[in-house]
Amino acid sequence: MRPLTLHCKVNGRMELRDALAQISQIRSQMAQTQTFRGYRAAPAAFSSLVAIGAALVQRWWVAEPAHDLSNYLVLWIGTAAICVAVFAAEMTYRLTRDGLTLQRQMTLLALEQFIPCLVAGAMLTAGMIRFAPEQAWMLCGLWPMFFSLGVFASRGLLPPAIFWVGVFYMLAGTANLALARDAAAFSPWSMGIAFGAGQALVAAILYWKLERRNGPQK
Repeated sequence: MRPLTLHCKVNGRMELRDALAQISQIRSQMAQTQTFRGYRAAPAAFSSLVAIGAALVQRWWVAEPAHDLSNYLVLWIGTAAICVAVFAAEMTYRLTRDGLTLQRQMTLLALEQFIPCLVAGAMLTAGMIRFAPEQAWMLCGLWPMFFSLGVFASRGLLPPAIFWVGVFYMLAGTANLALARDAAAFSPWSMGIAFGAGQALVAAILYWKLERRNGPQK
């Protein structure tokens, strides 16, 4: 009887592990097919205003960014850090309040899809500043293009209209590479317009396609 009892216990544990693995897989698949509601219109609109404000600050604080590259980087990297912190704080608050496992999995999936573009952009910036600072004027075009890759990567979790945000950032980055050079290099509005208008578009899409249609989730 003892071997039979041990065999039943082992089989029961294996079945339990298989069932838990299947449940985890089902949740993961559900997370990939549902619309992610962790991104909200308000933080996107805030980041749009911050980008425009940074462009205004650059006009008097970094008058000659080509000769003051360190302060230019401090300004725009600091702007990006503020916007990321606001998004992260808002998502963390909702996850802590709601405590939904599926929502947590969707948040992790969204971060997994978007974070690589931020890491790649940071590594490119560090490498360019370290080894090719004379080409740093290209950053105002490359940053929006990297951001567009993050939008395209995570668009499966967002409303279909977010595709046009990715298109906008890609075109804005291309336009900056073509126009914001020579005398116009490091123009404050190359970044201000790209991210100010881009994030305003994100806010509009999130509001009209999610929050207005389904009602805000408090």
